[in-house]
Order: sequence, then structure tokens, then C-alpha cells
Amino acid sequence: MCSSKGPLSVGSQGRFTCRAIVFAAAALAAMIAEAGHRPLLAQGKLDARYSVTLAGLPIGHGSWMVEIGEDHFSTAASGATAGLMRVFASGQGQSAARGRISGGQLLPGSYVSNIVTDQKKYDAVRMVFSGGVVKEFAVDPPSVASPDRVPVVEAHRHGVLDPMTASLLRVAGAGDLFVPQACQRRLAVFDGRMRYDLQLAFKRLDRVSSHTGYDGPVVICSVYFFPVAGHVPDRAAIRYLAELREIEAWFAPIAGTRVLVPYRVSVPTPIGAGVMQATQFISVPQAGKARVLVQ
Repeated sequence: MCSSKGPLSVGSQGRFTCRAIVFAAAALAAMIAEAGHRPLLAQGKLDARYSVTLAGLPIGHGSWMVEIGEDHFSTAASGATAGLMRVFASGQGQSAARGRISGGQLLPGSYVSNIVTDQKKYDAVRMVFSGGVVKEFAVDPPSVASPDRVPVVEAHRHGVLDPMTASLLRVAGAGDLFVPQACQRRLAVFDGRMRYDLQLAFKRLDRVSSHTGYDGPVVICSVYFFPVAGHVPDRAAIRYLAELREIEAWFAPIAGTRVLVPYRVSVPTPIGAGVMQATQFISVPQAGKARVLVQ
């Protein structure tokens, strides 16, 4: 839904902030529940709406749908520029990912992303996964050739998640979801052009109340970005992201599951904080089939 091309100017700052926001978050989803004979409540749906602001001014809005099934998952997002950003450029985009659930983990199967701007520019990514390995991928337009770009090799496409699957946090066990362990993880992400790691660390707990839907606790994680391959190390946006130590991601639960998803993401920028925050966050549990669960 975002593009990070171009220098760190006001016009590109919104795209840079949006890409940074998409980075913010984590991996895996499903559930390991208590042992015993009972109906399984490890399924749920989320219908969320978000606003995006830069230095307090509206620059975009979007929606995010997530479905966690008994043995599958799917997620889709769409967004568009709004307010001040339309002065510089307007655009819209969609992203989607789906896959299967095995052993309490989300295993990505496919990922697509398409962005179009009013300057007739576009950005398209398509990936197919199998067992955490990118088997097929296509990007259009391709990355600009540069002798300074760190090359992406085959090994960089093994053991990775797509950006949307990496935005879902599964909390192991059967106890409290809002624990420091929810944040303590490092995620390997490939977005079709770049391979990077996201290191999450527990920061604090808080409580939120959306305009529509969720009212309850959230776990807040610090997020650190580590580029691995596919990037130009001296590019301003890459250096800025890699040096940031104040990115925050606030995670709220999908009802009926042990999956947390971003409720709010805050990214400092040279011209003010970029913030994506839910205005609607409605999730409902879905009853699964009765079966024996073993820890």
C-alpha cells in the first residue's frame, strides 16, 4: 500500500512514513489452547478502519480485514491518501495475504500488493510461498539497478514472512495475552524487493477505546528495523529507519484467538510523528469444531 522511493522530502515523507508503518509489526498466528475436550474457539474475524496522520494532519485512511480459520487465514487491506497528502500526490492501494495454519503458526501461501498514483505510477508485487520459502515472486517495476544495492540472494528468501503475515502476533500458551513475551521476537520479512528484520521489544501496557468496537488493554512494543538485502545502505530513508529507536506498535486482540494485530503505530519523522490509529476495531469469535487439544 506504500512506496518508499525518493529522497526524504515532504512529498515523499508520506510514502516513507506509510512504508515504515507497514514495517511495524510482527509474525505468526493461531493458537495453542488448554488440553481437554471442549469446542475450539481459535477462530475469529476482524473488521478495522484506520486513519493516518503526519504531524497531526490527516494524510490517509484505510481498512483491514483479517479472518483466522481453523486451518487457514486471510488478510486484506486497502487505503488511499487524504487531506494534505492530496496536495502533493494522491493514490490508492490494496494488499492481501493468505495461507494455512499448522502447529499453531501462520504459514504464508501468497501475497499481493498493488499501488496506483494519480501520476500514472504504479507498484505491483506478487509472491508465492511454500514452507516459509518464496517459491515465486514478481515485482513491477523492478528495483532500480545500482552498484551500491545489497543483492538479494536465494538464502534471503528462506524462512521469511510477507509484510502482512508479519503484522500478526501469535501469543503462545493459554494464559494472559498481554504479557511482555508477546513482544519479545525477531521477524524475518521479505516484501518482494527488500529483505529486512523487525526486532520487537516490550515497552508497556495501556488501554484504548476506539470510536467503534474495541475497548480494552493493548500491549505496546518498540520496533527496530534492520535492513538485510535489497536496499542501498546510503539512502536517506534507509539510514533514518535503521537509526530510529522510538517506533511504537500497539497491539490489540482478535476475539476468539490468541492473535494480536496493530491497533496503533507511531513513527517519528523529521516533520512530526506519523501515526496510524484504528477508528473502528470490531472483532468477533467463531466457534470451531470440538476436538482433543494437546499442549
